[in-house]
Amino acid sequence: MGAIRIHEHNDEYDTPVLRADSIVSESSPAVRPGHLYIVATPIGHLGDLSPRAQAVLGAVDRILAEDTRNSRALLAHFGIATRLGALHEHNESTASTPLVQELVAGASLALISDAGTPLVSDPGFVLVREARAAGVPVIAVPGPCAAIAALSVSGLPSDRFVFEGFLPAKAAARRARLQALAGEARTLVLYESSHRIVEAAADIGAVFGERSVCLARELTKLYEQSVVLAAHTLPAWLAEDAHRTRGEFVLLIAGTPDDDRTEHDGERVLRLLLRELPPSSAARLAADISGARRKDLYALALKITNESPQT
Repeated sequence: MGAIRIHEHNDEYDTPVLRADSIVSESSPAVRPGHLYIVATPIGHLGDLSPRAQAVLGAVDRILAEDTRNSRALLAHFGIATRLGALHEHNESTASTPLVQELVAGASLALISDAGTPLVSDPGFVLVREARAAGVPVIAVPGPCAAIAALSVSGLPSDRFVFEGFLPAKAAARRARLQALAGEARTLVLYESSHRIVEAAADIGAVFGERSVCLARELTKLYEQSVVLAAHTLPAWLAEDAHRTRGEFVLLIAGTPDDDRTEHDGERVLRLLLRELPPSSAARLAADISGARRKDLYALALKITNESPQT
């Protein structure tokens, strides 16, 4: 299966243009022997399983699924009777090597997750890494991805973003992760479950304050909902309606403005320097390194020093 090649540019807009003879024909074989196909499946709306995905899933020798029970229902809806095998976080490390051996011997396999694009906060990394190391062609069959879908409707900057997956389950670790991300200039993309959305929202509100947050839930499903609001108001918004805490969530947080990032970097450097230097020296060096104001850093250094336990 050949890749689409870009042959020309539109001179007026300098935009890549596809020529018809570069597009893979629908009459081409759906799969090839010895290939591993990474197939995206619907995150809610069954109409989002592409014709190509259906053709690949119907033609491979076996489909590897995160949960065979869920996947069997999806495949049955489309009349796909391909054999199923399990590949999940508990068996991936041991199952990947024999699967790669099958691929090297000429088998064609497809990997799917419970919903969306495999490997995006889902199993598959070990298998893909070992397949590539063995010279097995790995082919993308693109489609739904909750992170990208949410980003596209959020209204937050999408030219640069960072995907952080799920936040830590324990409160202290979650807050530490959010604090570490507070100085990030790119839009943050997070996943969260209904079991922890209330606690996560409280921590996001406390850390990000006035920063814009988009909460998107139940994407492509009947009760799809997305809202953009200040981070500190997110807990109250959730509390207004119990239905708002149900489903699967994507949280997008606007990146920090340049001034805030400089301040955050200055504090981070200052705290490191205070481990070895007196407040005045630490503030001077932190200002030189980060560009933050020395006067503000010195005041913060005194505060941190006074709050530290005396030894």
